[in-house]
Amino acid sequence: MSADGRDTRQHTEVAVGILLRDDDALLLTSRPEGKPYAGYWEFPGGKLEAGETVEQALRRELQEELGVTIDRAEVWKVTEHDYPHALVRLHWCKVRRWQGDFEMREGQSMSWQQLPLQVSPVLPGAYPVLDWLAQERGHTGAVHSD
Repeated sequence: MSADGRDTRQHTEVAVGILLRDDDALLLTSRPEGKPYAGYWEFPGGKLEAGETVEQALRRELQEELGVTIDRAEVWKVTEHDYPHALVRLHWCKVRRWQGDFEMREGQSMSWQQLPLQVSPVLPGAYPVLDWLAQERGHTGAVHSD
C-alpha cells in the first residue's frame, strides 16, 4: 500500500477463455494440485507473457493445458480480483470455435456446464462473469452453488 492507501502491487494479467459449445454450455476446468485454489473450478486460461496479446496468450495457454487450438477469441469483459496470492486483471474472451480433442495436460478435470453450474467450488473471480452470462441468457436465480 502507498501512503495514500492505494494498492501498489502489480496486476497479474490473465487471459481467460469462456468456451461455448453450440448448445451454449460453458467449459469449466478444475485447478490442478500444486496451484493456489487447487480443486476449484474455473474458466481455463493463464498469464500473459511479455509481448503477448490477450488472444495470443489464450491460444498458447489452451494449447498447453487442454490440447485445443482456438480459432478466434472475442475479448468481452475485463475484471479485477484480489486473491490472497495475487492481484489479477482478468481478460474474459468468448471462444466459439476450436480444433483438436481436449486433453487434460495438467491432470485437471473438465465439465461442460449450463447455468446454474453443477460444479463447485468455483473460483471467486468468475462470479461477476457468471452473473453477466446469466443476464445475457435471461437466467434468473443462482448461477453457482458456492
